[in-house]
Amino acid sequence: RYLQEYAALGTGGGIYHFRDQILSGGAEAFFVLNADVCSEFPLQEMLEFRQRHGDAHSFVILGTTANRTQALNYGCIVANADTQEVQHYVEKPSTFVSEIINCGIYLFTPAIFQHIGEVFQRNQRELVLEESSNGWQRAEVIRLEQDVFTALAGSGKLYVYKTDGFWSQIKSAGSAIYASRLYLNQYSKSHPERLAQNKPGGPVIRGNVYIHPTASIDSTAVLGPNVSIGEGVTVGAGVRVRESIVLHGASLHDHTCVLNTIVGWDSTIGRWARVEGTPSDPNPNDPYAKIDSETLFRDGRLTPSITILGCSVTIPAEVVILNSIVLPHKELSRSYKNQIIL
Repeated sequence: RYLQEYAALGTGGGIYHFRDQILSGGAEAFFVLNADVCSEFPLQEMLEFRQRHGDAHSFVILGTTANRTQALNYGCIVANADTQEVQHYVEKPSTFVSEIINCGIYLFTPAIFQHIGEVFQRNQRELVLEESSNGWQRAEVIRLEQDVFTALAGSGKLYVYKTDGFWSQIKSAGSAIYASRLYLNQYSKSHPERLAQNKPGGPVIRGNVYIHPTASIDSTAVLGPNVSIGEGVTVGAGVRVRESIVLHGASLHDHTCVLNTIVGWDSTIGRWARVEGTPSDPNPNDPYAKIDSETLFRDGRLTPSITILGCSVTIPAEVVILNSIVLPHKELSRSYKNQIIL
């Protein structure tokens, strides 16, 4: 079911508002997952961890390790090294607190609503006392991170399960390509049958590549690493695709070159065209580095990032599209660089 808030209620206020629907199935526990992250989602492991730690009403946060500089951009967790009980929680601290960060994936029991309810009641009391306020505040606006986790830390009810698997936030378009690489790498270990293999008479496959069974790929094309080809895609002779996602119905004509790009559905790239973006991956030499959340503009200019073609975009033959965003249903007539094409 999709449940929509009547107003933005924060990460805690939303689930508190719909607590009756969440509990209607009589669940003993439930997961809350932020939508803007990619991960192995070790949900079973979190359940088993909770059974080994704490009591029947304890809660679990999924945590991972970040480098000291980037940790300041996340919720930071200080935990007991033996029990993994959360002793201190700070959301986006101004100084270094911990290298263990909040992944935005939680395992709660119905008891969480009692703690959120206490915050709600406190907010109501404070609003009554602040009669001179502008009136825009809502008591129902509750943040799990700042309002609930900070209060629960040190109470013996909140634990962190630290994962060694992959995790990344998805805050920018460039992170979609990075997330695709993480998932394809995971499939190479857990579901290798999902990935394309080099076969006689087939295209050249380098690294991890997914090809939908309905796609038509010329045998002289070279794909990979980190390429996903969607349903009904056509890839012509001599095409080179690397670090890209090609969505359903797209057509890459002969000898096109597509690098660090998302090609929208039903888009067409003409012969000998080159469509390229700039990756924004984390530092490969730092195992704990996370992808940076780049703003769309920097110093008044478009930040170099992956190239994105919206749906039903037509790129003519023999042009170059570099570090650009093309909105849907556009038919280009020339080359572009570092632009948003409206």
